[in-house]
Amino acid sequence: MSQSSRPVVHVVTPEPVVEGAGVHLRRSVGTRKLDHLDPFLLLDHFESVDPADYEAGFPYHPHRGIETVTIVRKGEVRHGDSLGHRGTIGGGDIQWMTSGSGILHEEMPQVRPEGIAGLQLWLNLPAREKMGRPKYRDLQAAQLVETVTDEGARVRVIAGEAAGGRLVGPVEGLAVAPKVIDVTLPPGTTFRETVPRGHAAFAYVDQGDVRFGPEQTPTRVPALVLFGEGDVVEASAGPDGGRFLLAAARPLHEPIARYGPFVMNTRAEIEQTLADLRTGKFIRREPRDE
Repeated sequence: MSQSSRPVVHVVTPEPVVEGAGVHLRRSVGTRKLDHLDPFLLLDHFESVDPADYEAGFPYHPHRGIETVTIVRKGEVRHGDSLGHRGTIGGGDIQWMTSGSGILHEEMPQVRPEGIAGLQLWLNLPAREKMGRPKYRDLQAAQLVETVTDEGARVRVIAGEAAGGRLVGPVEGLAVAPKVIDVTLPPGTTFRETVPRGHAAFAYVDQGDVRFGPEQTPTRVPALVLFGEGDVVEASAGPDGGRFLLAAARPLHEPIARYGPFVMNTRAEIEQTLADLRTGKFIRREPRDE
C-alpha cells in the first residue's frame, strides 16, 4: 500500500505579542485564531538584534502541568530554576523542561552582537503526569548530531525517530510520543518523513522559503504550516533554501483548563494551583535532579 502525503490544510501567519518583562515575540499556536493543536499548546518565535526587544527577558515565573521546549538558534539565554539548575544555552542548544507539579524558573536572553533567535514550544502533559516530578533535559548542540539525508536535507532529531528508525532523538519516553526534528534544506534539496496517522503535525518555517505537501504549497518565513491526515510529511527547498521545525505528537483528547503558565484539566485544579502558590505549597520538596 502506497503512503499518502499529508496535505497542507492551513498556513498561519504568527501574531506579534509581548511577554515576560517585555520580550517581543511572534506567536502562532496559543492565539485566538489557533488556541491549541492537541497536544501542542503554544509556539513562540523570538528573533531580534535590538536589545530593547529581548533583554528584559523572563524573570522568575511558575509553570505547572506542561513541558516547555526552548530551541536557541543564535545568541545566549541564561537560565535558573527552583530545582537548583543554573547555566546558559546558546546557538544549537535545546532545553526540554517538564514542569510537572510545579517549578519556578527564569530565562534571560543575554545582549550579544548577534542578538537572539529561537523557538519555544509548549506540550501538554496527560492528567496522570501533571503532578509528577519536575525535571530538565539540557541538550547541548554536540548531543544533537546533524545528519545529511540521501535527498540532501540536514536534520537534527530532538525527540522520536526519523529516517525509518535509523535516527533517534535523545528525548524519549514521553506520553504523547512526540517527533520533533530540526530540518535545514539547502537549495535544490527535499525532505520526506513518516508521521503516524492520527498524530497532530505542523512545520514552523523560521528561515528562508519551503514548499510543503503534495501540492508543493509555498511558504515564506515566518509561517506555521498545519498538515491534514496522511502518512508522510514532504518538503522541498525554495530558491534560497530554508529551515523549519517539524513537530508531531499523539493527541491527548483531554479537557484543557489554562491560566497563564498553568495548564490543568479542570478549573478546580487551576484554583488549587493558585492556592498552592499563595500558601507556599507550589514547590514540592523533593530530591533534586542532578
